[in-house]
Amino acid sequence: MLDGTASGRIIYPAHVEIPYKDYSKVMADHFSALKRARQTETKTTRNRANKSRLRSALRSLREAIAKGDKAAAQTAYRATVSVLDKGTQKGILHKNTASRYKSRLSKRVKAVGATK
Repeated sequence: MLDGTASGRIIYPAHVEIPYKDYSKVMADHFSALKRARQTETKTTRNRANKSRLRSALRSLREAIAKGDKAAAQTAYRATVSVLDKGTQKGILHKNTASRYKSRLSKRVKAVGATK
């Protein structure tokens, strides 16, 4: 908009909306900070999914042990060990924590085999 004077100045309205994606939750203003916020969101989603997968595997194994079914417990144990190792690779669990889980769960699975 030109104001009609000889200077040819442009008059801007008082409030101009700048179209951004939905970064209303992010306080970042610089390009690198916005990129870091996007990366963090992606990694958080991925880590949450991996952690959920780990907890589900542990829950299914504990349920199989509680039922007392030896074959189901052994199958669930093998699947859980795989998920624990994958969680260690992805950085969800420390390797010693995963090893401790595997040891304790192995004892419980063997105990199911001995009692039934």
